[in-house]
Amino acid sequence: QVQLAESGGGLVQPGSSLTLTCSASESPFSRYTVGWFRQAPGKEREFVAVITWGRSGTYYAESVKGRAAISRDNDQRVVYLQMNRLKPEDTATYYCAARHGGSEFYTSARAYDYWGQGTQVTVSA
Repeated sequence: QVQLAESGGGLVQPGSSLTLTCSASESPFSRYTVGWFRQAPGKEREFVAVITWGRSGTYYAESVKGRAAISRDNDQRVVYLQMNRLKPEDTATYYCAARHGGSEFYTSARAYDYWGQGTQVTVSA
């Protein structure tokens, strides 16, 4: 069972950039598809980005497309989410999630078996 831990959140100004890190406890991490989700107060958890195992294909939510980049380093057992040109509406708790294998760009939270505790991102002037 893989354990996930997010880091890198904080308070940032609109227009700035931030890189979130999802660290995994298990090897080989390369076998896991990893997604990032976020949840703002009073709102449902929403999909942000996913990176598949194997070919490391990526897919993004429309709300972050062009501003976000997801990547992975399997040797280090980490997945990164770089967010650029941050907006106040990006304020949320960000979670990484993982599932073993799979062949799709999973955008539903139900598709993932393992979750981290989340890291808070606040975008405010």
